[in-house]
Amino acid sequence: MTGFAILFPIVVTGFLTYWFVGFFDAFFSPVYKKLFGYKVFGLGFLTSMVFIFLTGLFFSSWVGSWFLELGEWIIKKLPLVKHIYSASKQVSTAINPDDDKAKAFKECVIIKHPRSGEFAFGFITGESRIETPQGDLHLNTVYVPTNHVYVGDIFLLSSKDILRPNLTVAEGLEIVVSCGMAIPRNLVATLELT
Repeated sequence: MTGFAILFPIVVTGFLTYWFVGFFDAFFSPVYKKLFGYKVFGLGFLTSMVFIFLTGLFFSSWVGSWFLELGEWIIKKLPLVKHIYSASKQVSTAINPDDDKAKAFKECVIIKHPRSGEFAFGFITGESRIETPQGDLHLNTVYVPTNHVYVGDIFLLSSKDILRPNLTVAEGLEIVVSCGMAIPRNLVATLELT
């Protein structure tokens, strides 16, 4: 069993890396196959990565950002496409490592869910204010990941209903991805009483 425990992450990493390279390789490989007469594995991947890098370089310039804004303006005028583009743009902005203000997951939290006495890991994604006749409610938007069939649940919770563990967002994601196996033995959590 020890051998399996050692080899499993290596094999999975190798397989996923091979699949990832092959996926991007498929875009430019046909061009190189025509040029050279045979397929060179990885050359299409390298070309794809250079293309992605140059695209990022171009669109981070003044001229590129102008073209990007023009393209977005046109896309936002198209009936169905604007919703697809908007959703995918929000996802790409959320995972952009260069933009600290746009991080989707602001904090890793623990909430009482689904029943009393049970808890779930979640991530604060924003804040909301709900106006009621009794006064305003200030709530946190908490995303709780679930199975692959649907992405997850969104909850609006008061700060007093949220436990804040001593975990970074990256550590929280690692716990979720590892099916809970990466959770530390001891967690220290704070609870706002306001």
